[in-house]
Amino acid sequence: MEILPDALLQCILSHINNARDVAACNCVSKRWKDSTPYIRSLYFPRNLFYNHSSDDEDPDNIVKRMVSRVVRLEELIVYTPFSTSGLASWLSLVGLSLSQLELRLDILADNNQGSHESPSMLDLVGTARNLESLKLWNVVMVRPPKWDVFPNLKNLEIISARFEDHVLDVVFQSCPFLTRLVLLGCERVKSISINLPYLEQCRLDFYGIGNCSLTLTSPKIESLEVQGCGWISATKTKHLKSLSISNSAGRVYMIDFENLPALEFLSMRGIQWCWGAICKMLRLASEVKHLYMKVEFTGDFEVLQPFPEIDFVEFFNSHKKLRKFDIHGAMFAALCQNYCLEHMDSGFVIPFLEEVEITVRSPLNAEQKLSTLESLLEYGKSLRTLVIKILDMKTNYNAADDFLMRFAI
Repeated sequence: MEILPDALLQCILSHINNARDVAACNCVSKRWKDSTPYIRSLYFPRNLFYNHSSDDEDPDNIVKRMVSRVVRLEELIVYTPFSTSGLASWLSLVGLSLSQLELRLDILADNNQGSHESPSMLDLVGTARNLESLKLWNVVMVRPPKWDVFPNLKNLEIISARFEDHVLDVVFQSCPFLTRLVLLGCERVKSISINLPYLEQCRLDFYGIGNCSLTLTSPKIESLEVQGCGWISATKTKHLKSLSISNSAGRVYMIDFENLPALEFLSMRGIQWCWGAICKMLRLASEVKHLYMKVEFTGDFEVLQPFPEIDFVEFFNSHKKLRKFDIHGAMFAALCQNYCLEHMDSGFVIPFLEEVEITVRSPLNAEQKLSTLESLLEYGKSLRTLVIKILDMKTNYNAADDFLMRFAI
């Protein structure tokens, strides 16, 4: 390493970001120590100060000292606990040079939630106004953070958080140029409205009883994943390619999308969807290439009801571009209820379907299910893979044994 030019040594060491490794490099030689200020990223892991004693230097000061030595820090990731004053001192040194900031705030563990501090940790984040990516863990937002507009912020991720609805409105106003938004493990959200003109990717996951409502207005949206919403309305979705909707705790009542001409992947999951929402979603997804459907029941009220009959021919005629089909339980049973399979038009064909994965739980109507499988094999001219998964089937019934034997044959 001694024969390497200084510029090359600095380039090599710039790829080290773990604070423990950077500190070790400083101890190798004076030349190495003089090169570490040219690193661009610093990462302080969660367990960095686990063995820290009261006689040792304060962790906030250690972070500050390491940050202050860097000529131009572009990325700062801090998982280790820190104070508001510590964060203020770091950002006063490197806030304007940062393009990526990731903080584990741990405000959820603080009963006071930092709401009486002025400025709060969240307020201080606003001093890094040139950020391109911001990721926050364990956040409580009971009042709007005092942020100006982030002119360069493209990516915002907030994980494990408690929000008041009006706070999110203010956050989005401060980040008008987002192209990627991720909100995971969020609580207390009842209604969320997203109006971000440049947003392309959006992933939302809400805790609770599944009765949150979502309104999305983002004309460039290409990928949308939503968990925990009962009402979803999205306009200007002509560029949407991937859509995933699930509700593991509640019911999906209403889906309102405009035309989805670019949609290639659709995932529908949950315990119960209203039948109108299912029909509308399937109708809009006529161009889809990969359909994943795991909805157990339908019904517009509290009573769980099975799927009504779905016409096999009409379904595949309405989804001619389908290449991969994952069917779980209720959907497969509904396709199997159609008794006209024996009287199909001889010209009927499923032209592009290549992969089918079916999950079966009930041995009932074995003949109809076998007939449906035979139809997939007969009319799926491009079919290469057919996977059948049998889950939680009670084999103590003769019907179950007969069903399994027929599949084996």
